[in-house]
Amino acid sequence: MEISKPERRFIISIIVVSAIVVILNQTLLLTAIPEIMNDLNIEFAQAQWLNTAFFLVNGIMIPVSAFFINKFTTRSLFLVAMGIFMTGTLIAALSSDYFVLLAGRIIQAISAGIMMPLTQVILLNLFPVSKRGRAMGLFGMVIGVAPAVGPVLGGFVVQSFEWSMLFWIVLPIAAANFIFAAFTMRNVTTQTNPKFDLLSLVLSILGFGSLLYGFSAAGTMGWSDPFVIGSLIFGAILVSVFVRRQLNLEQPILQLRVMKSRAFTLSSVIAIVFFTSIISGNNILPVFMQEMLDYTPLESGLAILPGAFIMGLIMPIAGYIFDRYGIKYLTILGSGMLLITSVMMAFLDENSSFWAITIIYTLRLVSVGFAMMPLTTYAMNSISNRLIPDGTALNNTMRQIGASLFTAIMVTIMTLIPASIDGASPSIESQVLGVNATFLFSGFLALLALIMAFFLKELKDIPEEDIVE
Repeated sequence: MEISKPERRFIISIIVVSAIVVILNQTLLLTAIPEIMNDLNIEFAQAQWLNTAFFLVNGIMIPVSAFFINKFTTRSLFLVAMGIFMTGTLIAALSSDYFVLLAGRIIQAISAGIMMPLTQVILLNLFPVSKRGRAMGLFGMVIGVAPAVGPVLGGFVVQSFEWSMLFWIVLPIAAANFIFAAFTMRNVTTQTNPKFDLLSLVLSILGFGSLLYGFSAAGTMGWSDPFVIGSLIFGAILVSVFVRRQLNLEQPILQLRVMKSRAFTLSSVIAIVFFTSIISGNNILPVFMQEMLDYTPLESGLAILPGAFIMGLIMPIAGYIFDRYGIKYLTILGSGMLLITSVMMAFLDENSSFWAITIIYTLRLVSVGFAMMPLTTYAMNSISNRLIPDGTALNNTMRQIGASLFTAIMVTIMTLIPASIDGASPSIESQVLGVNATFLFSGFLALLALIMAFFLKELKDIPEEDIVE
């Protein structure tokens, strides 16, 4: 179906607004947790599940998103996903009970797990290969800025209103976007009508869900915890069975043969390092600033915010550079900057100033801005248009699992080092050493990414027979 320029602008507006709303909800409750705990009379461990469950369900839905994108039209899937999101948001807004609120968050996450891959697939289908970098840069700007704005906006709102206002603010925006989409959204994807395989769906949900939970729990409960070990083993077995089944099915729900593309696989692995640097940094830096340097939650959020905004501004520029000059030098630049800034973060101590932390962390996020979305675009350009839904799902799944694994390792390092020095009552100095060690580990990952960057080939240098059809 031919899409006119005005129609394309309408579609881009719709998916950008939906992406902002959905991604904002991933972090919106982080600073509202204390208020929710007091209002619903629940413990911190329970309250954390409002965020953990969102993350897990979102991650579970991503691998099966390819099936839905291939099965249903763009318009129908988008409207259903937005309808699900609005339903979850309304339930959360009206809730006065913890389990009702948790149900609302889970329903929101089901939508998010479909919406994010769908948004990428729509953008990739709307633009020719030569302009995809700029389009994905626009998407990168959204996913870079929105998560950082969420905690600051959430903290501001709960200071003046009930926490339910967070959902009431989001709901009318989502509803307006839904109505607009109902009249202007067009079908831009091609339906292959894959056969539904219930066993594959169950294996995917349970397998990837167990792995994601195991990695996220390992950082706090420890790798030797029986439940963590059981979750990881159970998840690994089910994912192995899932992979084997997909390779043997005539119509798999996820085409794993996109991994035959060396360009796709290598760029997806490097992208894991950059995604990990965002997730781990956003988890570790607030702990470092609040628990060890006595900064307030607002101050730690403000330290992250400039880097997120600048990273978002750089992503469209990096996309333009990618379209003109290719992937290799952008990735080398990004990896090199990430390596240098990780080492600089490793030398922060209890006397480090707010501005020193903010500037170094901003430069760290700038490195991500240069490389992450170009790597994703490069990966999608290395496979045929028909396989883009599968490539998008697999690329996102690899990032989620990889970031969960490495973040868990870094949190483990952060807690084990002070415990080994001071025992059960670690000093501030030993806790800071633990944080320093985590950023050295991040620097090691950046070094690996830098080495791998030299093996990336520009798409014009890849033989046609190596493009997976």
